[in-house]
Amino acid sequence: MENHGEAFFLLCDSVLIYPLTLAEGFKEQGNAFYSKKDYSEAFNYYTKAIDACPTNASYYGNRAATLMMLCRFREALEDSQQSVRLNDCFMKGHLREGKCHLSLGNAMAANRCFQKVLEMEPSNQEAQQEKKNATALLEYERMAEFGFEKRDFRKVVYCMDRALALASACHRFKILKSECLALLGRYPEAQSVASDILRMDSTNADALYVRGLCLYYEDCIDKAVQFFVQALRMAPDHEKARLACRNAKALKSKKEEGNQAFKNNNYEAAYQLYTEALKIDPNNIKTNAKLYCNRATAGAKLNKLNQAIEDCTSAIKLDDTYIKAYLRRAQCYMDTEQYEEAVRDYEKVYQTEKTSDHKHLLKMAQLELKKSKRKDYYKVLGVGKNATDDEIKKAYRKRALMHHPGNRHSAATPEVQKEEEKKFKEVGEAFTVLSDPKKKMRYDNGHDLDDDGSFDGGGLKVNSEKLLLYCQTLHTIILT
Repeated sequence: MENHGEAFFLLCDSVLIYPLTLAEGFKEQGNAFYSKKDYSEAFNYYTKAIDACPTNASYYGNRAATLMMLCRFREALEDSQQSVRLNDCFMKGHLREGKCHLSLGNAMAANRCFQKVLEMEPSNQEAQQEKKNATALLEYERMAEFGFEKRDFRKVVYCMDRALALASACHRFKILKSECLALLGRYPEAQSVASDILRMDSTNADALYVRGLCLYYEDCIDKAVQFFVQALRMAPDHEKARLACRNAKALKSKKEEGNQAFKNNNYEAAYQLYTEALKIDPNNIKTNAKLYCNRATAGAKLNKLNQAIEDCTSAIKLDDTYIKAYLRRAQCYMDTEQYEEAVRDYEKVYQTEKTSDHKHLLKMAQLELKKSKRKDYYKVLGVGKNATDDEIKKAYRKRALMHHPGNRHSAATPEVQKEEEKKFKEVGEAFTVLSDPKKKMRYDNGHDLDDDGSFDGGGLKVNSEKLLLYCQTLHTIILT
C-alpha cells in the first residue's frame, strides 16, 4: 500500500508539472518565431501555450504583442485585458492594453492604462511618451469636431490625418476623414478610405453611408440610394444615411419632373421644378450644376436670357469642366449680342474638346464679333437684318429727311449742323451698301467691302464733300 501511495503522488505531480512544461516549450517556440518576425507562426504557438496553461498572464501578453504586429488590435486588446485580469501587476499587459486603445482611437481609456504603468514605474519613458500621444489625440479629436461644426472640412481632414498617425486602426477617424473628403469633392480618395473599411467589415454602416455619399455627389443617385438603404439596414437609426437617402430620392424625382415638363414644351413648369430641385441640397455640387444648366435652357426658351447667363455662370462655378454650361452660356451671349464673351466661352470649349462642331461655333462667334465692330448699317437705317429692299428704301428716305442739313437744320447752330451732316453721310453709306445686293451680301458675311477705293471698317474712303453731294443727289432721285 505504501508503494501504491507513493506512485499515486508521483502521478499527480507529473500531471501538474507536464502542462506547465509543455506550455513553456510552446512559448519559447513562439518567441523564436516572433524574433524572426514570423508573427503568424508565433501567434499559433502562443495560442498552444495558452491552451496548455490558460492562467498564465505572460502568454496572453505575448499573444497580444503578436496580434498588434498583425494589426489585429481588437483581438490584441482582449488578450492584453485578460493578461492584467490574471495579474494586475503585469506592467507590459497594461502598456499593451493602452497601446491597443490608442490604436483603436480610444484616447481616454489609453490614458488610464498609461497612468497605471506610471504609478507602478514613474520613470517608464515609453508610458510617458504614449501618454503624451493620447493627450495629442484628444486634442486632434476636439479640433476636428469644432472644424466639422464650422464646415471647415479641410481642417477636419488635416486633424484626422494626424490622429490616424497615432490611431491607425480607428474606423471612426477614417470614416470622418472620408466623409469630409466627399464633402470637399475629393471622391476617389473618399471612396478608397470607405472601401478599405468595407473590405474588413462589409456591414459597417458608416462606411456604406460614405460610399453612398460619394456616388450621390457624383450624380449616380440610383446607386447611392442602394448604399443608403443598405446602411439603414445595418443601422436603422443612422440619421445621416436617412437624410441623404431622403434628399437623393427627392432630388431625383424633382429633376425628372422638370425634364419631363421641358420635353412637353412646358418651359414655365420646367423652370419652376428646377428651381425647387436646387433648394433640396446645396452640397450636391454636380447635380446642382446640371440643374442650373437645365434651368438656363428653360430660361432661354422663355427669353429670360440674362437669367439664363447667370444660371450658366452658377453651373460653371460649381463645375468648371462642365462643357454644356459653357456652350449654353455662349449661345445666350450670342443671342444678346455679347460677342466677346461668346468667343471667350467657345474658345474654352474648343481648347477642351477640339471637335469640328466646336470649331464652327467659335468661327461663327468670331465673325459676329468682327461684324459688331463695324458700323451697323441696319441700325443706322433703323431696320432689321431681314429687311426687304422696299423697307430699306423707305427707311433711307425717312432718315435722309430727318438728317438732311439743308432742310430742318438750316437755322441750327454750326455744331448741330455738323452733327446732322455726319449722320446724313452715315445714312448715305448705309443705303449705298444695303441697296447693292453684292455689297450687302459681303457686308452680311463679314467681309471687307471695296467700291472704287475701299470700305475700311464699314466707312467709305471717299472725299467727304463728294460723299455729301452724292447723298444729296441720291436723296433727290429717291424722293422723285
